[in-house]
Amino acid sequence: MLKIYGVYRSRASRPLWLVEELGLPFEHVPIIQAYRLNEPMAKGSPANTLSAEFLAVNPMGSIPSMDDDGFVLHESLAITLYLARKYGGEIGPKTIEEEALMVQWSLFAATSVEPAALTIQSSKPETEDGRATIQVSARTLKRSFDVLEKHFAETDYIVGDRFTAADINVAEIIRYARSCASLFDGRPALSAWYERCTTRPAYQAMWAKRGAEPA
Repeated sequence: MLKIYGVYRSRASRPLWLVEELGLPFEHVPIIQAYRLNEPMAKGSPANTLSAEFLAVNPMGSIPSMDDDGFVLHESLAITLYLARKYGGEIGPKTIEEEALMVQWSLFAATSVEPAALTIQSSKPETEDGRATIQVSARTLKRSFDVLEKHFAETDYIVGDRFTAADINVAEIIRYARSCASLFDGRPALSAWYERCTTRPAYQAMWAKRGAEPA
């Protein structure tokens, strides 16, 4: 059976959203980030990214990881694209060109959006330094968000004019910047696409499970 390692409050949310979309049977192994624990190596601590049993799965100690009947894979974007290709039907690529585009847009989000978006998420808007950091990160994201706005002005989804794993990968990264309203004001196509993705029943199911986990 498919196993997905990682708590919902992590990048594991990406493949966990996908399996909700597919209704795919799987075993969830809730590995928590070690930095969230005061004493991750103490006896009785929950399974975490420094636990020996998890390091035997992923020596890098990062989540998520996946075991699909003995095939072990790491990195959330790779896992999501793999599951979509193997099990996904309409959510997976129909042609080699679609597969390439799904990889392209996933890597675009990871390299051109995620670093600055994570900075926005982790900054404190109630402080002067936090507001300044958010403004700098928003300026950094302007070109990428303009590219996305232009794309969604022409099509409803990332690839193939239908919802695919690429939308999951990109939307989950865009989410990190969602608190910065200025990035979405004046970009109605991007905002509408994000709304289409995050109102899907599978996303809502994933998000409810994420919300049920300890913060």
